[in-house]
Amino acid sequence: MQRNLDLRYVVIGAGMSGILAAISLREKGCRNVILLEKAKTVGGTWRENRYPGLNCDVPAHAYTYSFAPNAEWSSYLAPGPEIQDYFEKVTADYRLHEIAHFGQEVDSCAYESGVWRITTKAGMNCEADVVITATGVLHHPRMPDIAGLDDFAGTIAHSARWDEATPVDGQRIGVVGNGSTGVQLVSALGSRADKLSHFQRSPQWIMPVINEPYDEAQRDAFRRDPALIDAIRYDEEYLANVLRFTEGIIRPDSDEMQFIETMVLGYLEQGVVDPVLREKLRPDYRAACKRLIFSPDYYQVVQQHDVDVVIEGIDRIEAEGIRTRDGVLHELDLIILATGFHSDRFIRPAVVTGRGGVALDDVWRKHATAYNAISLPDFPNFFFLNGPTGPVGNFSLIDVAERQWGYIEQLLDKVTTGECAEISVSGDAMARYEEARIAAAKGTIFASGCSSWYLGKDGVPMTWPWSYGRFAEVMAAPDFGDFDMVTAEVAA
Repeated sequence: MQRNLDLRYVVIGAGMSGILAAISLREKGCRNVILLEKAKTVGGTWRENRYPGLNCDVPAHAYTYSFAPNAEWSSYLAPGPEIQDYFEKVTADYRLHEIAHFGQEVDSCAYESGVWRITTKAGMNCEADVVITATGVLHHPRMPDIAGLDDFAGTIAHSARWDEATPVDGQRIGVVGNGSTGVQLVSALGSRADKLSHFQRSPQWIMPVINEPYDEAQRDAFRRDPALIDAIRYDEEYLANVLRFTEGIIRPDSDEMQFIETMVLGYLEQGVVDPVLREKLRPDYRAACKRLIFSPDYYQVVQQHDVDVVIEGIDRIEAEGIRTRDGVLHELDLIILATGFHSDRFIRPAVVTGRGGVALDDVWRKHATAYNAISLPDFPNFFFLNGPTGPVGNFSLIDVAERQWGYIEQLLDKVTTGECAEISVSGDAMARYEEARIAAAKGTIFASGCSSWYLGKDGVPMTWPWSYGRFAEVMAAPDFGDFDMVTAEVAA
């Protein structure tokens, strides 16, 4: 069937999923594709985060595009700079700089007379028939509400705004926050600091992992035989762990969750010798209620004599350091805020208005959501990649994005073949989806009694609450009965 290859596409965001969308559109022969990026280069969260110890907790060969294997990973879990290099190489290999516009943060995106009109803060204006918003989640740093942030006489920085020239060797360092970032920072800096204090609001369950390096002989074998890469990407044990994890999330009393809890509890009991420190590190909530931390060495590092775990709570920051609620002043030269991101913003603060002037801010007044994490009513030809209510957890978001893109392509087929001019989920389907999702989310491990960035303002997890297998099935075949499709004649 003849397809219209002259439709105008704007992809917002040049992180992992934006790169995927832009490549996929061009590979399909689409002639009018623009990629808008607020920063000076691609990479998304891997560009924003450059802190010491940064790595991915998903096997490197699984955290690659299926169409762009990488034989050069240095280890089973890739360090952040290598991931950034990978995305820059893929961008170059697929000549995305021909369509990319950097330093163009989207200010507004409005649907008017069948066209999306986009403006950027730098003054660029463009029109699109289709918008793909691939802005990601972890890119708006969350600053902690701590008195005295401006009073510190030393250096203070958020982990996502890390200056690689910052001195760390021989310094007295305080790390505030103990998600994946905080744990990785402590592991990396514990042996370099004169004294390191890890300030924790609540301890984390940690899953053991072995991060084996790849030697040159292994990398050469990967170059010569890509099937060896696929053997890791599709490794049965790794895939079994993904399925076990997702089943455990949705069924907290299942054998799968029991297995996870046994693993992390055993790691704590056997990995920390000092009983006092062990109790400091023991969470009072169930495993995976927060995002599980994978670390090969955090417990070893915090048992060093020059590393302290501080759980007394921060009262304020003073010129000399951090004073905790027990009155103790922890004197510091460097404070690193590993306090995460505003994970509910997505494309915001850009002002997005759909059909009839419907404002995205109004639609998301309670919490951010989208049907199957892809579409919203009255936002025609406007699709999310890694959008709200998508799967999150300890598995490859590249695999998630590729499955989502396969779903979006099927929606786009309706437009490119002329079957309709506009497509978006219906209001009824959206309501049914959200009602079912909220009911299911309340029964997941994420809602079992802890605070995390997975939770919305109403305390309901903003996540896909069903199995990964169900996600794969849904992405494979859209239910077109759930979509409003407007023909060109009606749209006019």
